[in-house]
Amino acid sequence: QERLVESGGGLVETGGSLTLSCVISGGIVQSYTMAWFRQAPEKEREFVAGISRSGSITWYEDSVKDRFTISKGDNKNTVNLQMNSLKPEDTAVYYCNYVDRPHQTIALGSWGQGTQVTVSS
Repeated sequence: QERLVESGGGLVETGGSLTLSCVISGGIVQSYTMAWFRQAPEKEREFVAGISRSGSITWYEDSVKDRFTISKGDNKNTVNLQMNSLKPEDTAVYYCNYVDRPHQTIALGSWGQGTQVTVSS
C-alpha cells in the first residue's frame, strides 16, 4: 500500500530557506501529478504548489509564487519543495498529496504525517 512520507521541516528565521521532500513509500512519484499543501494552526489546509507527472508544468498559490519552487527529484521517487524568503505566515504543517491533473488544487489521497515548518520573526 502506498504511503506518503514528508520530511525536511524545521525551525528557521524570517528570510531563511528550507527544502521539503516527499516520498511515496511503495510507489513512484513520477507516475503522479503531485502537490504540496499546508495547514497553519486553527486554519484549513490549503494548496501551496503542484507539479505535473512529467514535471514540465508547475503552479503555485499566489502568496508563495517567486519564493517557493516545486520539483521532482532525479531519483524519480521524490517531490521537493524549495522554500526561500520564508515568512512567519508560512508557519504550518506541510503535506504532499496527489491531485487529479495540472492546475488542480484538491487533494485525492490519504494524508501523511506532514512535516512542521516554523518561521520565527
